[in-house]
Amino acid sequence: MLHVSGEPIPGAADAVQRLRANGHRLRFVTNTTIRSRSQLAELLRAHGMEVDDDEVQTAASAAVRILQGKRVLALTMHALVHDLEGLELVGEEADAVLIGGADETPETSLVFSYMNLARAFAELELGADLYCLHRNRWWQTKHGPLLDSGAFVAGLEYAAQVEATVLGKPSRSYFETALAALDADPAMTWMVGDDLESDIAGAQGMGMSTVLVRTGKFRPDAVERSRVQPDGIVSSLAHLPDWLEEHL
Repeated sequence: MLHVSGEPIPGAADAVQRLRANGHRLRFVTNTTIRSRSQLAELLRAHGMEVDDDEVQTAASAAVRILQGKRVLALTMHALVHDLEGLELVGEEADAVLIGGADETPETSLVFSYMNLARAFAELELGADLYCLHRNRWWQTKHGPLLDSGAFVAGLEYAAQVEATVLGKPSRSYFETALAALDADPAMTWMVGDDLESDIAGAQGMGMSTVLVRTGKFRPDAVERSRVQPDGIVSSLAHLPDWLEEHL
């Protein structure tokens, strides 16, 4: 919604500035698992947005909170390891298996190799619980849509006959954490995103209002087919301040 493959959405930085000037409190909630929270904040600042590290909420922070005290086999990108500090990461005899997201680099082939997935399956067979930072089916890049790690989560669920616990969007606990950080009433809070499932449906389940942007993962045919309908649709984040002023 703010960038695609690291390239900023035109007008996004100005929109963030206008939203702050209009008195809106902001929380940047993401399922991205290929960069640490500090790296994400730095990327947004490099694109001209005023963002503090503490305003960025990742699924990794939810993992640390929920998996504290467990032995965790984590299949995640190396950049995310710093955000998992506080967890006991192990290669065997795990209490929990944690699946992160894919990225556009060859590292994805290493993290989700057959041997690593087989190791995860073995731990699940021995009684470990399955967790995932998200279960996205795909994500948008400048080259088009790419397969995401939701396919690996589904494969492990099928093979081990277990159900994964989702730690990022659209889980209720993830949105509760964001609302608590803003000290916000769900009925007075807007979720803006490009994903009907993770962003819009998840937020509506919390009683939040929603705006879908026509960038990133947006697909008009998906909106037409879906029973999930946002309260509004804008061309991009750049148009959000004007839309809110007209509809609030």
